[in-house]
Amino acid sequence: MNSHAAKAETVNELKDTFSKCASLILADYRGLTVAEVNGLRSEIRKTGCTYRVIKNTLARRAIEGTAMEPLADFFRGPTAIAYSFEDPVAPAKVLDQFAKDLKNLEIKAGFLEGELLKPAGVSNLAKMPGKDELRAQLLAQLMAPAQSFVRLLAAAPTNFLYLLQAQERKLGGGGE
Repeated sequence: MNSHAAKAETVNELKDTFSKCASLILADYRGLTVAEVNGLRSEIRKTGCTYRVIKNTLARRAIEGTAMEPLADFFRGPTAIAYSFEDPVAPAKVLDQFAKDLKNLEIKAGFLEGELLKPAGVSNLAKMPGKDELRAQLLAQLMAPAQSFVRLLAAAPTNFLYLLQAQERKLGGGGE
């Protein structure tokens, strides 16, 4: 009975996690070495994401009756999940890169904004700019007018100085 209560608690915790995550990526990690898994976990953590291995039966129960139910067929065999609460692109980027480098890591599927993603869809998601990249682009766009204005303000005295120097050369050259 105690085991049943623990499983029910895990299912409820997974339901809560899945309902809050921005994106979810499933991967088959069969054949990875401990060092490779640890490297993957470390890289996932650096991006503010989470990597977990959970029992397939508990995961299927957690998504039952939710928008994620189409993922049920992918919870077969060794399955790891990577998810983010903040940046939907981050887990896809890390897993896609690791899948290219590690032949034993296979992306099974993903889930983003109510849509099931096949492995090609996860790969396409990985190519999109992440939250930090988008922030940097926005900041560059916001700063561009200010930088242009500063250059314009700095150009006026410089151009006036060039004008004075040209006039000085003209007057200095004509008076000798």
